[in-house]
Amino acid sequence: MWTPAFRPAPHRALCTDCGVSRLANTRACATACQFIQPDYDVAERAVHGRARDMGTDELFFGPVRAMHRARLRSPLPGAQWTGITTRIAERLLETGAVDAVLAMVPDPADRWKPVPALITEPAGMAQARGMRMGYAPLLALLEPARDRGFRRLAVIGIPCQVHALRKIEAEFGFEAIFVIGTPCSDNTTTESFHRFLALLAPRPETVTYLEFRADMMVELRFEDGGRRLIPFLQLPIADLPADFFPLTCRTCVDYTNALADITVGYMGGEGEQWLLVRNDRGAELLALLGDEVLLAPVGERGDRTPHVKAFLDNTRRAAGGLPLRRMPKWLRPIVGRLMPRFAPKGLEFARARVEMKAIETLLHLERQAPAKMRRMVPPHVRRITARYGLGAGDAAPPG
Repeated sequence: MWTPAFRPAPHRALCTDCGVSRLANTRACATACQFIQPDYDVAERAVHGRARDMGTDELFFGPVRAMHRARLRSPLPGAQWTGITTRIAERLLETGAVDAVLAMVPDPADRWKPVPALITEPAGMAQARGMRMGYAPLLALLEPARDRGFRRLAVIGIPCQVHALRKIEAEFGFEAIFVIGTPCSDNTTTESFHRFLALLAPRPETVTYLEFRADMMVELRFEDGGRRLIPFLQLPIADLPADFFPLTCRTCVDYTNALADITVGYMGGEGEQWLLVRNDRGAELLALLGDEVLLAPVGERGDRTPHVKAFLDNTRRAAGGLPLRRMPKWLRPIVGRLMPRFAPKGLEFARARVEMKAIETLLHLERQAPAKMRRMVPPHVRRITARYGLGAGDAAPPG
């Protein structure tokens, strides 16, 4: 495993430090960045051979060949869920399908801080298990990988990293790049994340695991083996500073990582992982797991509409600088326990989260960067938000 030093990144107004600005050709940002002028129709055709069908659930999730609920038969120690993402990469190295994997590992001094790494041995993938919070220039490793003579790579990345990768990958001349994507919602700096942990636990340094779950709970695990569940409604979100989530993460237009070969997430998994196989290469990646993985059909229950409308109302107020409507403290535990019963499940939950992100994008851009809206908001986001009276679409979304 190799974690090199990087050249400093030049300042960018909207930037998640995907790594492109640290490459020799810093001007590549102008065409690669998701936050400038993304063209998903063209990009999806280039990667998957076709664009999303906006009359189906692909409007929300991007091109999909197959969807599954999934879990490994034997969960991997230290993994965020059961370890599907890192196990796929491990299998690529074991079979010799790739020379190296570009992934994130923890900083030696901070388990939550991501550090880009070039992993060349299967055993090294154990270091990449688990969630980290923060920004790190993953794609800056493309040059060292090329210079070391690697021809076949795998990349584990979040949507803004994968979008940029797809725009520049041909320039490096690799024989093949396998892209394992994870969904993303709201990132923040590692330093800000530590402040959030301090609001959740009296001894935040003992927290080893944090997950936002599809049952409207946040799960914490601790060094002593203890666990704690916190309902979403009882999270201290209103106590966070206004810039806790940067504008980039409040205006993301690709929550589900539509340009990956396979997306591995949680939203539609109903307590398990959610796999979206997007193309032939994605099918190859899933096949590497053989009978190590248990697959089941995805399901859906409930109605997302009232939850999304409530989110829209709160986001309008927040984007306009108005205080959020706080529920009385005595009522929060009651509603927090009831919400998982009535909240949307499976694909309906996934649709709700994608709609919420699309709503966030339009409202925050309209207030903070209106000049960017015409180029930065792709047609599928406008179609999604049209259901709630936002954006411009020629038809309401399905479902």
